[in-house]
Amino acid sequence: MSDRAAHPQKLLLFSLVGERPFALGTLKVREIVPCQPLTHLPHSHPAVIGTMSFRGRAVPVVDMAAAVGYPPLNETERQQGSIIVTDVQRTEMGFLVRKVSNIIEIDWKEVRSAPKGLGSQAFVAGLLERDGKLVQLLDLELLLAKIYPASAEGDEVNLTDVQSEQLKTLHILIVDDSKVARKQLSDVLDQHDISYQVATNGQDALQMVMRANEGTPVDVLVSDIEMPEMDGYELTFSIRDNQSLNQPYVILHSSLNSEMSVSYARQVGADEALTKFDAGELLMGILRGIKHQ
Repeated sequence: MSDRAAHPQKLLLFSLVGERPFALGTLKVREIVPCQPLTHLPHSHPAVIGTMSFRGRAVPVVDMAAAVGYPPLNETERQQGSIIVTDVQRTEMGFLVRKVSNIIEIDWKEVRSAPKGLGSQAFVAGLLERDGKLVQLLDLELLLAKIYPASAEGDEVNLTDVQSEQLKTLHILIVDDSKVARKQLSDVLDQHDISYQVATNGQDALQMVMRANEGTPVDVLVSDIEMPEMDGYELTFSIRDNQSLNQPYVILHSSLNSEMSVSYARQVGADEALTKFDAGELLMGILRGIKHQ
């Protein structure tokens, strides 16, 4: 693995309550702006405090502290706070935070998976240590699904009978640390009675690929890019670097619109790299993998 170039990621650190640090991947961040007057949005989720004008568009603004279960920011904290404008799963949204701290550079190996005991409503995608403090990396996809439940539903994808039967012959492995993303893709596959296996991080996925190689090898691997412990790039590189494995068709995807993500995915050996997570597009990618069997 020593010949693989390092691919560090950057995290934006901020606080919601006190000085406890939270983080988001900077690729999800469009801009950081001071708090500004907001337009009230009727019939919205309680954590949505209004809309702001951003580059000519009305963007919902969420009190992130309230959204993840902390007391909402008071009026003084709001006025002194910052709005982090994000772009995730084809949705622009602003998150009001108490204070933006700084940007740090990390390797995804530094990030630990969140303990399973946190429960399904813990919005923690991973944990890491920095300057003696425990930083919580937030799961924006899960947060978005809480505020807009329809965003967590898998799209209905129409397949021909031939396509459906072809997919049923594949050994498919889905790898994603996001509960929401796993559900979206699982819903689509379940609609067509297509079997698959699931891993929640790259390290577990690599072990599953290696074990499956002794029996029924994985035909198509669909993996998120940003994951704790072992990201999608490292997973792909590890598979391509192991000549003893039957090589699966690898599709890397991200909820981000980033040409850099696509370029690096191809460098490490992915057959496809898709941005802006869309379950239907991923299913079409799996179908393209049939030609490589």
